[in-house]
Amino acid sequence: MTALPIAPPPRLLMGPGPINADPRVLRAMSAQLVGQYDPAMTAYMAETQELYRRVFRTANDATLLVDGTSRAGIEAALVSLLRPGDRVLVPVFGRFGHLLVEIAQRAGAEVHTLETEWGTVFAPEQIEEAIRRVRPAMLAVVHGDTSTTLAQPLDALAAICREYGVLFYTDVTASLGGNPFDADGWGLDAVSAGLQKCLGGPSGSAPVTLSPRAVEVIDGRRSIEAGIRDADSEVRADPIRSNYFDLAMILDYWGPKRLNHHTEATTMLYGARECARLLLEEGLDAAIERHRLHGAAMLAGVRGLGLRPFGDLAHKMNNVVGVEIPEGVNGDAVRGELLGDYGIEIGTSFGPLHGRIWRIGTMGYNARRDAVLTTLAALEQVLRRAGAPVVAGGGTGAALEAYEGGA
Repeated sequence: MTALPIAPPPRLLMGPGPINADPRVLRAMSAQLVGQYDPAMTAYMAETQELYRRVFRTANDATLLVDGTSRAGIEAALVSLLRPGDRVLVPVFGRFGHLLVEIAQRAGAEVHTLETEWGTVFAPEQIEEAIRRVRPAMLAVVHGDTSTTLAQPLDALAAICREYGVLFYTDVTASLGGNPFDADGWGLDAVSAGLQKCLGGPSGSAPVTLSPRAVEVIDGRRSIEAGIRDADSEVRADPIRSNYFDLAMILDYWGPKRLNHHTEATTMLYGARECARLLLEEGLDAAIERHRLHGAAMLAGVRGLGLRPFGDLAHKMNNVVGVEIPEGVNGDAVRGELLGDYGIEIGTSFGPLHGRIWRIGTMGYNARRDAVLTTLAALEQVLRRAGAPVVAGGGTGAALEAYEGGA
């Protein structure tokens, strides 16, 4: 068998992520490789750290990339911060809260959960009561969970965590760059993200930032591996339980020591750097407003078609909307027809929402007027053929009205 050159079909990715990468990010990723200790490479690493400090809105020195998808950033944070037996509280309001539970359990933590119906979020009082009862070492919560399209408010939780001496971790993969976020202002100790949603890049690099308090915990578990340690290096009997995701060693690699840990994924570094550079060039507030505008137009459009949005819209993320699948309509067949006939991808969901809702994203490079209107026009035609009682021209008409009114 002779493999042909890669030639992906043209797609407009309007699901919950990944999205079409910004062409400027792809161009940056085509740049030539350099050695991992080349002065140009270490300069790019330092620049990337500073760019992501601004993206996260933090002064944390410990801001870097973990080589891997957004899940790699989650695992690095949890396995490095949680000792076996540590208690962790995870408020679960969607599929990705369950992911935090899974990873924390594999790290040996004693995991306690707080659950709410999918389509709702938690009040700070609920989380405070659980912290008071459980007395965890860490609160681990997803900021925006694309499985439900909702964002958990975080700004009131830092004071609670400080009162009870709890480390505060969040995953912002689905929300960063398209929704308000302030790592320092909201008192976060550890944050991880990914590129493939509002940041407009491909999956494969996980920006992470750590507060001095989190770094102190990680330093207490530092153990330098054989082959690179010297006589003064720390060696612990119970080190961080992953070599690849050991943030103590990764911090040494990104820090002044440049202590070898792995070979940096150079092409992904270029991409991550360009994602942050473009976001900051646009302006964080302007990017968030862009996502709000196009997200609001998409919401107006699905309502204009006569469809019902899912969940507590007061806590909906700017960049994705859940849509109830009309009665009698085969949701997967609609998605397949959108993809096959129009080259447009929208998402289904997981668990109790699988087959019940679609998830339509307006994020990153695809948070644009033409992408919103094209998706709504195509969805109308597919739903009409499926026998759904949609309003003719209602989707694009409502979205255009929303644009005219600033959504």
